[in-house]
Amino acid sequence: EPVKAPMPGNINDVRVSAGQQVKKGDILVILDAMKMENSITSDYAGVVTRIFVEKDQAVPTEAPMVEIG
Repeated sequence: EPVKAPMPGNINDVRVSAGQQVKKGDILVILDAMKMENSITSDYAGVVTRIFVEKDQAVPTEAPMVEIG
């Protein structure tokens, strides 16, 4: 199950890379929405298997951003 964008916005930063181990609460992506930076965090521990977004990319609501396995 990929981590999805909770709202439309622009990706300001991707804080993880494929193969990286993450813990619950780790910041995955910084999403800029309505001039506010939102830290998108992991809901569980695992390994980042895929990254769907890159810096400065615009994403709609529910767009997959990071997949954790």
